[in-house]
Amino acid sequence: MTLHSLPLFHRIAGQPVILLGEGDAADAKQRLIERAGGRIMRDMADGIDAGARLAFIAHDNPAMAEGDAIRLRCAGLLVNVVDRPELCDFTTPSILDRDPVLIAVGTGGASAGLAKILRLRLERLLPQGLGALARALEEAREGMRRRWASVADRRRALDSALDEGGELDLFRAGSEAKVGAWLASGAEGQSGRFEIVLTSNDPEDLTLRTARLLGQADVVVHDPDVAPEILARARADAVRVPWNSEEPQGGIVVILKLA
Repeated sequence: MTLHSLPLFHRIAGQPVILLGEGDAADAKQRLIERAGGRIMRDMADGIDAGARLAFIAHDNPAMAEGDAIRLRCAGLLVNVVDRPELCDFTTPSILDRDPVLIAVGTGGASAGLAKILRLRLERLLPQGLGALARALEEAREGMRRRWASVADRRRALDSALDEGGELDLFRAGSEAKVGAWLASGAEGQSGRFEIVLTSNDPEDLTLRTARLLGQADVVVHDPDVAPEILARARADAVRVPWNSEEPQGGIVVILKLA
């Protein structure tokens, strides 16, 4: 299963960013760049000389927008052209901000309206204290390294704590105040071998338990007919092993079979 784009968070604080064009669309891009701390350059040549790496184009004239996009791309910049996804090297997502947590919802330029509505739905679901929990976990990073020597052990312990009903359930108010007590408790994460028989090859039919285990699994052993859309629910760095291959040991191993 392929991605149409590679999602990245690009740090531009203090860096020059070219913005060409006027009007409402250009104003919206200006607010976005300034919110991220970028230094706006309105002249193409000045921006290139200053070392800009990103450019936004918001011309009303399609031919002018295409010409500037070509010139900027030839100068080595990544370009975003408003309402012209076919001319874009990158698109700007709808952003949910729970500083320092950022959730970006994108549609690859297909529908900014859909991305906005998805973001608004998520706004209602996610607590305002999510950023405070992230900061508390950042402060506890060294303590976590001392408590769990390996990256895999730390990840499993944190997965278990943040999960629904866990000690640091991210949907529970006040979880950020419990990080110290959780770390002191030395709670271990889940591990073991879990065999799951899928009654459907449609990812929409996955149970909550199956979806959670896939997201936490270290190893996914799967029937060759399991749909790629289901395997994509596993962590990107999880080891995927075809059926009847040698099965790695340790951590969370999920066995997927089709009924």
